[in-house]
Amino acid sequence: MNQFLEPGNLVRHPNQPDWGLGQVQSVVNDRITVNFEHVGKVVIIGSHVLLEREYDK
Repeated sequence: MNQFLEPGNLVRHPNQPDWGLGQVQSVVNDRITVNFEHVGKVVIIGSHVLLEREYDK
């Protein structure tokens, strides 16, 4: 599912709920840079973590 992410998408890290909501900054190959509201920018390896997409309600 990470392959469908693009900059601007809102996501959550399934194993780090305290990081809060994150916005995808970039997707380059398997590396996804996300700016989370409580920890700042984090580079996620997409093959190790399946980010949860947050859709508008």
